[in-house]
Amino acid sequence: MSGLPPHETDLTRAHALPAHAYTDPALYALERERIFGRTWQPVGNAADVRHAGDFFTSDVAGEPIVVTRDAGGTLRAFYNVCRHRAGPVAEGKGSRHALQCKYHGWTYDLDGKLRTTPELGAAPDFDPACNGLVRCAVEAFGPFIFVNLDADAAPLAPSIPEMAQAAKDRGLDTMTSVGRREYEVACNWKVYVDNYLEGYHLPHVHPGLFRELDYNAYRVETRDLHSSQIAPIRPPDGTHDRKHPRQYRHAQQGDEALYFWAFPNWMLNIYPDNMSINIVVPLSIDRTLTIFEWFLVDRVTSDPRSETERAMAFSDGIQQEDIEICEAVQRGLRSRGYPSGGKLSSARENGVHHFQGLVGKFLSRN
Repeated sequence: MSGLPPHETDLTRAHALPAHAYTDPALYALERERIFGRTWQPVGNAADVRHAGDFFTSDVAGEPIVVTRDAGGTLRAFYNVCRHRAGPVAEGKGSRHALQCKYHGWTYDLDGKLRTTPELGAAPDFDPACNGLVRCAVEAFGPFIFVNLDADAAPLAPSIPEMAQAAKDRGLDTMTSVGRREYEVACNWKVYVDNYLEGYHLPHVHPGLFRELDYNAYRVETRDLHSSQIAPIRPPDGTHDRKHPRQYRHAQQGDEALYFWAFPNWMLNIYPDNMSINIVVPLSIDRTLTIFEWFLVDRVTSDPRSETERAMAFSDGIQQEDIEICEAVQRGLRSRGYPSGGKLSSARENGVHHFQGLVGKFLSRN
């Protein structure tokens, strides 16, 4: 049981999740198991495992992970846990011919096979072939590496078809990482995702961004495991602040910002000539890490550093506005003045409704 009320499929009758969905430690533990332990999670950049022998370590839902490019060039992912007595077989990132546990020196090939067991001694019932590293599903998506703890998970891209096609059409594979920032926010991870999935708050929380977008034409489209927000960009009218990013300063009629979200916790923000990824990482019931990384097409500008700094500065201002409201919402969720979820707007909150329905669906699975 998820501990959540049944999902109301009729948006005109639907309410937001109750307050305890954002404050109950037991529910948070269930989310780590049934949501983050069963979905595709971004764990690093493809550039870090471009060549045979490359590896990097990461974490998914509290599980230590190592991603490798084996001697044959195959991308692989494993639990970063030695089969002997649970020591780590890798740390950080780099290039190696094998993975060696730092505890007792057991060594594994980059394809996960157990290679050596120093001083194991007599072990008549021990089969090295059955004691390789435990694998996870792994995929490259554009410049990113994704891992799913379910080794037999369905492929990523077919589960998010419109999102994958848009990324391909906009040249995601040709973009270069140009900047990264991290923020720790005092709110539950779902508060942050709820906030991302609607433009309803733009006039009140983001007045600067609101002036750049055609709010009346702003729309949200939902699919199975992802959604998109289509935000037409207003062409410059001579009054724009020249510090704004290039996509706003040089917008033409018909240009759009595409804000894609994939369940449960990552987003692609696609503009006519650049892109950013947002990753929402739960740290605890009321602490969330948000990671932003920006990508540019090499040909966009002769001065990518200034464009990146401009885009990051503009984004940072928006992020600070989001942090302020999300932290205030988390405080409000603990108040006796908010006993249950409020009425959702059928005009503006279909993306939130879609997300919250998926949360309930995943939590209800055994």
